[in-house]
Amino acid sequence: MDRAAAVASVGEIDPAGWLDEFDDMFARVLAPVFVRRELRLRAQAYLLGLVSGLERKNGWTLAEYAGDATPDGMQRLLNAARWDEDDVRDRLTGYVSAELGDPGAVLIADETGFLKSGKQSAGVQRQYTGTAGKITNCQVGVFLAYAVPAKGTRVLVDRELYIPKSWTEDRDRCEEAGIGQDTEFETKPQLAKKMIERAMKAGLPFSWFTADEAYGDNGQLREWLEEKKIAYVVAVACDHRVPAGAGKKIRADALAAKVPSLGWHRMSCGQGSKGERLYEWAIAGAGAEGHHLLVRRSLSSGELAFYRCWSPRCPTLSALVRAAGARWAVEECFQAAKNETALDHYQARKRIAWYRHVTLSMCAHAWLAVTAAVSRTAAGPPSPSAAGRGPGKKGTRRLWTTSRPGTARR
Repeated sequence: MDRAAAVASVGEIDPAGWLDEFDDMFARVLAPVFVRRELRLRAQAYLLGLVSGLERKNGWTLAEYAGDATPDGMQRLLNAARWDEDDVRDRLTGYVSAELGDPGAVLIADETGFLKSGKQSAGVQRQYTGTAGKITNCQVGVFLAYAVPAKGTRVLVDRELYIPKSWTEDRDRCEEAGIGQDTEFETKPQLAKKMIERAMKAGLPFSWFTADEAYGDNGQLREWLEEKKIAYVVAVACDHRVPAGAGKKIRADALAAKVPSLGWHRMSCGQGSKGERLYEWAIAGAGAEGHHLLVRRSLSSGELAFYRCWSPRCPTLSALVRAAGARWAVEECFQAAKNETALDHYQARKRIAWYRHVTLSMCAHAWLAVTAAVSRTAAGPPSPSAAGRGPGKKGTRRLWTTSRPGTARR
């Protein structure tokens, strides 16, 4: 099948043709992890179900889509089957690097919540999650996203389940949920550091790291990034104290108040759902070589946001703004992965099942991202009628709904 002809427009994509592309990706990237043929076929069926147009993708619906009479096989895949979910994660990173890798890319750390009603799922407790916008009963996953702003591509490449202290201090509870006895409490910035280390070891190319205040306000993470020569633009709170020279420190909002009127520049930090995200930006010195305080001001309300920045190079204001703007990409990843590849549709309590489902969901999301990127390249610039259309749920579902010939996966 000629790829360029198939992607002439979103509405003309032939779903059957993309099944060949999917099979090729699975054979090259993931199949070696699943040594036994039976297990390999079931993993392939699971992934196909995740990229299908099923409205709800749980054990029952995925089993039915694969032609199984019960969800037992799918549950074994997540809980008891012998395969290495971390090997899949590493292969996913290699796949993204090969297909989407770009030296100008940005790594983004962020977290998302998985709402739960019970108390047995690994790591669940009452805690704040932006998913609900409040403190509620949930699991929290910390993720690493990979974004190439110049190409408009974004994908999740790593994940860690946050295990609160209330769990690590209760070893019996940990054992019941499949959390190893040697598991120690790690903060979310510490989990982010582990994932960045893995991305570096894998050779994933990038220029910047960015994250929200939960990570930007963490001095140990910033110091480690500087030691590793990783340039960063991370959000910080208004009362975050930055160096002001002579050993003194000043609040971020107080330093921003010193910016003269001519120090503000109107710039876009990237495309949003309603067009360019325009703000006014200014740089204030932070008292140390390579350090800056980047300040963002809303055009409508005048509300300020603050970013600690460091780079071993001498970045321009536009480079800092682009890195700061890339942080929104991880939210778009969460939305797409939850809507389209069932990131939050799992029914699993054990720690291993969470990692396995989430990792397979990330693989499915990465395949969609790579295929969409190839489609855009082959199709050329969008038509005027399609230029303002975003990758919303309906559009993506229309693109990826397929009906694979029913073959029972035993």
